[in-house]
Amino acid sequence: MSRKNENKKGTNGAGSIRKITTTRNGKEYTYWQGRYTEGYDSCTGKQIQRSITGKTQKEVAQKLRQITAEIDAKTYVAPCKLSIAEWMAVWAQDYLVGIKASTAYLYKRTIELYIEPHLGHIRLDALNAHTVQHFYNELAKPSKPDAAPLSAKSIKNIHGVLHKALKQAVLIGYLRTNPTEACILPRIIRKEMHPLEEDQVAVFLREVQGHPHEYLYKIALFTGLREGEVLGLGWEHIDFQAGTLTVKRQLRREQKKGGEYYFSPPKNNKSRCLTLAPSVIQLFRLQKLEQNSMRMEAGDAWEEHGLIFTNQTGGYLSYRTVYDCFKRIVRNIGAPATRFHDLRHTFAVASIKSGDDIKTVQENLGHATAAFTLDVYGHVTKQMKQDSAERMEQFIKSVSDA
Repeated sequence: MSRKNENKKGTNGAGSIRKITTTRNGKEYTYWQGRYTEGYDSCTGKQIQRSITGKTQKEVAQKLRQITAEIDAKTYVAPCKLSIAEWMAVWAQDYLVGIKASTAYLYKRTIELYIEPHLGHIRLDALNAHTVQHFYNELAKPSKPDAAPLSAKSIKNIHGVLHKALKQAVLIGYLRTNPTEACILPRIIRKEMHPLEEDQVAVFLREVQGHPHEYLYKIALFTGLREGEVLGLGWEHIDFQAGTLTVKRQLRREQKKGGEYYFSPPKNNKSRCLTLAPSVIQLFRLQKLEQNSMRMEAGDAWEEHGLIFTNQTGGYLSYRTVYDCFKRIVRNIGAPATRFHDLRHTFAVASIKSGDDIKTVQENLGHATAAFTLDVYGHVTKQMKQDSAERMEQFIKSVSDA
């Protein structure tokens, strides 16, 4: 391979530019290279020289003018030689601190399954918004016939991980801007809720009568607790005298084979205190009696964890067991699309229809804001407004006819 240089003097202090001609495999290639001084090494005092390339002298001169202007304005960011894959590994190792173990696991799996295979080979400072947008579009509508498209929610989650990692790169000076900021995400269509209707609730309550998880399902239905929150309840969290329940943790399991159980704060990291209906307090009393019977039957095999809901020997109750039993029950009553989480929706809808204000419903459910609660259950309040208008119409007719 031969190489020939033709030096050109830059203008207005824009650095030096040279034309380079190389021969590879018998074919001649020509490009332009510009060199500039970034600053001085604090240890040696020597100039730090960097170079850029382009297809034309004009292109390189323009890049040099921009760089020298940024150096003068002290907004210049030195090129980062890390690849996306290398930076994501650094970020996952050093910056995923103070978050839930389950969240860290999901972030790392997202990097491994999606970000590294598609973007890992690209240099961090070469990544642009168009490349990221194409990545998102490819996930939504794969060009490979054997690849399955991802949902808008999954793509949003992937975007969230990439955005956080690149935001950190901006903060420490590896990037000037975050290319994910300019990307457009596919519109998320909220999953359809299947809350139980009043007549279905009555059938459901009859169906769970005598079931091993009877009180668990009833308490979930009448409190709106998430599944993990129900399974994480301890006897110290309920005040029978005051009739209150404190929700301060949820039971989780490591997302790997043979993963250990552990407790984490509730969603949004906020505990809450619920004032319970007397009938719900009675359900907790009945569960205590049921657990005492289980403890006597298990004898020395009993493991005491202080949990309200356990397996037959006092151990942690499996999510899978609770969910599978629930699905069999709702199939039996003719509501196969109903999920365990829909018990929570059923509670919320019943609360709103009963006249609870949105702020109270928000606090009972543990939502971050009342606006979010209103967004999720807006269809309920819309129907209530329509019903109100119809009642007013009836009132107007009654007084007009008098």
